[in-house]
Amino acid sequence: MERTIALPETLRWAGGVDGRLELIDQRLLPGEVVYLACETVEQVYEAIATLAVRGAPAIGVSAGYGAVIAARRGNDLREAVAKLEEGVAYLKRSRPTAVNLFWALDRMASKGRELAKTAGGREAFLDGLLAEAKGIDEEDRAMCRSIGRHGAAYIRDRSGVLTHCNAGSLATAFYGTALAVIFEAWAQGRRFSVLVDETRPVLQGSRLTYWELAQAGVDATLICDDMAGYAMQLGKVNVVITGADRIAANGDVANKIGTYEKAVCARANGIPFYVTAPISTIDPHCSTGDDIPIEERDQDEVLYAVGRDDAGTLRRVRLVHEGGQARNPAFDVTPAEYITAIITQHGVHAPNSLPII
Repeated sequence: MERTIALPETLRWAGGVDGRLELIDQRLLPGEVVYLACETVEQVYEAIATLAVRGAPAIGVSAGYGAVIAARRGNDLREAVAKLEEGVAYLKRSRPTAVNLFWALDRMASKGRELAKTAGGREAFLDGLLAEAKGIDEEDRAMCRSIGRHGAAYIRDRSGVLTHCNAGSLATAFYGTALAVIFEAWAQGRRFSVLVDETRPVLQGSRLTYWELAQAGVDATLICDDMAGYAMQLGKVNVVITGADRIAANGDVANKIGTYEKAVCARANGIPFYVTAPISTIDPHCSTGDDIPIEERDQDEVLYAVGRDDAGTLRRVRLVHEGGQARNPAFDVTPAEYITAIITQHGVHAPNSLPII
């Protein structure tokens, strides 16, 4: 029996060339669903850098629209071309690891150079850029659906699924990558349970993934990050499915910190470990995972906890003594040898046999 999966739209473009990017402010979830309006390139940069929007595909789509916003600052065609190039360079500095950001911005810049030669003026140039950004958006939505269809067969009735961080609809234009597989299997009528680890320090698992699964009606249980290995030992996990922020040419995968631990535990317990991502996440310029830049975020994300009290008020609590220090790498790298397969919109691939674009 097919089930209906209802999810809020992660991001959208409102209006014409002079419109705005609207996206769910993920910093406020799960307490509030508030759409943040971005009408300047600085606002798009801030949304990406502060995790108001996060997830490699969603960052790429948002940056595509950000390029349009940057270009329209130009008063004529020549200025619009220059503002596009400036905006692309600026947005590339917002986050270093998710390759979709750079892929989308390079695509917008390339389209801009093409349009600069063929567009009759500023208006036609901006119209063409907006069409390209919308194309990236639409392709992402179709990609997610395709990943879900290719991966759903790996989730069986009465199985236990473990996922890490958030690779759901909130991490893409819509539907997700890792969660697309879960949503599709659930929609096809299979009954199974999902273990969601909290994903410290920003809690993308508890705040975002667990919330998304609840919106879709999927049976889910939240666990602490350090419970995953024990759950595998107990036989509660039959398959692990994660997303990816960058995949090296040899199949090494950079994903949210803690992914490597899950892969090692899965290998030790004979559990298949699948990675889901669009082809654009594969970076042919990174030969191995050693070439992938790892973002180091503000230590305050580790030193403090942020949450809502019973009255719904956001509060920030220090977890360690004054003067304490922390490390906060946002990602780690899982070697290809620990990965059973990588699922893209084009099918299921061995890590050492990836399609490269």
